[in-house]
Amino acid sequence: MPLENNNNNQNQGATGAAKFVTSTVGNVVGGVGRTAGNVVGAAGRGLGDTVTSATGSAGKPVGDAIGSVGTGVQSGADGVSKGVENAGQWKR
Repeated sequence: MPLENNNNNQNQGATGAAKFVTSTVGNVVGGVGRTAGNVVGAAGRGLGDTVTSATGSAGKPVGDAIGSVGTGVQSGADGVSKGVENAGQWKR
């Protein structure tokens, strides 16, 4: 008498292979997107700090705005990357 798997064989055969492939692709794409977002975010904050340092109080609003844009891009890329990874893992 064969033993039944409690997950109703959802991770076997073609479905299991599809989940493996989509999970791998989702994790890779999510990781690359997160890395790119981190690089852009850090560069934006660095550029904003440079503008603020070079121009003093007159350029502080511009420097702060550039830094905020960098942080926003990083946060957005992180959210999208997490969504891609979740989709790759068949999460809702």
